[in-house]
Amino acid sequence: MLQIGPYKLPNRVALAPMAGVTDLPFRRLCARMGAGLVVAEMISSNPLLRDSRKTTLRSRHDDEIQPRSVQIAGSDPAAMAAAAAFNVDAGAQIIDINMGCPAKKVCRRAAGSALLADEPLVREILTAVVNAVDVPVTLKIRTGPSPDARNGVRIARIAEDAGIAALAVHGRSRACAFRGEAEYDTIAAIVAATRLPVFANGDIDSPAKAAAVIAHTGAAGVMIGRAAQGRPWLCGQIAAHLDPGLTPVAPTAAEQLNIMYSHVESLHEFYGEFMGLRIARKHVAWYLQEQPDYLHQRRAFNALEQADEQLHYLQQLTESHSDNLTHTEYTHKDIAA
Repeated sequence: MLQIGPYKLPNRVALAPMAGVTDLPFRRLCARMGAGLVVAEMISSNPLLRDSRKTTLRSRHDDEIQPRSVQIAGSDPAAMAAAAAFNVDAGAQIIDINMGCPAKKVCRRAAGSALLADEPLVREILTAVVNAVDVPVTLKIRTGPSPDARNGVRIARIAEDAGIAALAVHGRSRACAFRGEAEYDTIAAIVAATRLPVFANGDIDSPAKAAAVIAHTGAAGVMIGRAAQGRPWLCGQIAAHLDPGLTPVAPTAAEQLNIMYSHVESLHEFYGEFMGLRIARKHVAWYLQEQPDYLHQRRAFNALEQADEQLHYLQQLTESHSDNLTHTEYTHKDIAA
């Protein structure tokens, strides 16, 4: 069983931190449906942002599974150490450091994956954060700054020396962003070069792909990112395939719609009506994106301006389209648990 510090995870599948996606309602949902670890959205190390509405919402962990993992981002070692300590005091049980985000607004601040080009600074940040807290510190990276400058193995060795407890590696460089296909040879080299538990990440969108990536890399687990959008059951589906070797059960059309309905309800409750109904739009689009009348459904749903109108629309969709929805594989776990 995969272990991070004192925490034994129930399985080898983690939900990746994704800004604007892995909020508390989505983390709760994915955990209930089988994710072994869920990581909160990225929080800036800038202390001036700690009281902002965005940071306050991203810092909530009520009724969340343990261990509670919080990702922080920044480029100043002292600020990162202070942010780690602040979040531990607020309830974080694992601190995750972001050195994997390729977003321009993050990299412009020399944070995220931009840090990979400065190995001495990477060492300073990791050492400062590990020394600042008494909880496990994990790290998410990419393979390097660019395809011809893959330094992931050196970064991983720096991380191991600094006391990092686990590592997640996205199989693309910073320059690649999300273009092209992920490569897993660098992840395999990192697994071979360190004793760290490594989560392989990038383009893993099915149980079969997860098993193939683990076989190729020797990784301890997998981390699922964009493929879980609209499929909160995917992490649990992969976990069931990897460990017991069970054949995951396909969710019925009604189950898919019930999951979506409950998710939208939780978004309204968490964010309030104004923000909640707007955030619900992107999640509903992800749920329905494989459906033949997706564009019509998205336009109709996005035109709604009241929370109760959204729920009424989804209820009508359940009644009129349940037999036509595409079935997607799902775990045996009870969605109502």
